[in-house]
Amino acid sequence: MPENLTAPLVVAFPFTRSLGPVQSAFLTGLRERTVLGVRTRDGRVLVPPVEYDPDTAEEIRDLVEVAATGTVTTWAWNGSPRPHQPLAHPFAWALVRLDGADTALLHALDADGPEAVRTGMRVRIRWAARREGAITDIACFEPGESTTTGHTRAHSGTFPDPVTSITTPARLEYTYTPGRAQSRHLHALARHRTLGERCPSCRKVCVPPRGACPTCGIATTEQVEVGPHGTVTTFCVVNIKAKDAQIEVPYVYAHIALDGADLALHGRIAGIPCDQVRMGLRVRPVWKEGDRYPDHYRPTGEPDAAYDTYKDAP
Repeated sequence: MPENLTAPLVVAFPFTRSLGPVQSAFLTGLRERTVLGVRTRDGRVLVPPVEYDPDTAEEIRDLVEVAATGTVTTWAWNGSPRPHQPLAHPFAWALVRLDGADTALLHALDADGPEAVRTGMRVRIRWAARREGAITDIACFEPGESTTTGHTRAHSGTFPDPVTSITTPARLEYTYTPGRAQSRHLHALARHRTLGERCPSCRKVCVPPRGACPTCGIATTEQVEVGPHGTVTTFCVVNIKAKDAQIEVPYVYAHIALDGADLALHGRIAGIPCDQVRMGLRVRPVWKEGDRYPDHYRPTGEPDAAYDTYKDAP
């Protein structure tokens, strides 16, 4: 019985964006312990502020300062905080309508337990000790004053040294489990064989197999061994090194139509200068000791394939 395959995968990158005048004022204000909202034409105050009225799509720039106190409108208890969340101990996620605002702001609420949280409770902002112009300048909310203040005042949105861009580290962690078709493909690769599956309708061989034909949408079960040689159908030269990548630039990444396959797969080309890689180049896979999949492809020494033999390979 073949083993069930799983693999932990992480997709992570820094996402940097520039800020318009409204978001710049809001985040710079947080750095200065000032909460800004924006007033719509019909008098509503939106916090956090947006640049366009969500109802009319009208551009809005009328900034106002609201209070650092507010009321919980709804909440959910987080008993097992994940890394990098606002608090390391259990807390509540709460929507808080700050005094003077007509919309609610989502943030952490530090409380002794779920029994200490209720809709309608009064809270106040706990500011972070170190503030740099981000939503994390609000460390969290905490139980606060019982009185309600609806006062707002106009604000120019002008601060010294305004924040004009932010960088957010995006990160997604998940466990990938291949289906039957891809599991068979991966088990075969560990034995240095490449398996595809043939569509019972159009008879095309898909590599790697997906369990169904991408053209006809029909389930595929007939296994077909392809390769190991193949043809480069198109390629690109990579000149920018990815963070933590072990491969030195420049290198070539290519689509490769393996012999007997009707769907090209992708792989790295090595063993040849980048400027000598070309469409029609005949290549073969190279495995490293213990690897479950080819490390790269390199030229076979055969004559280039004629264009008509691979022009229809997607």
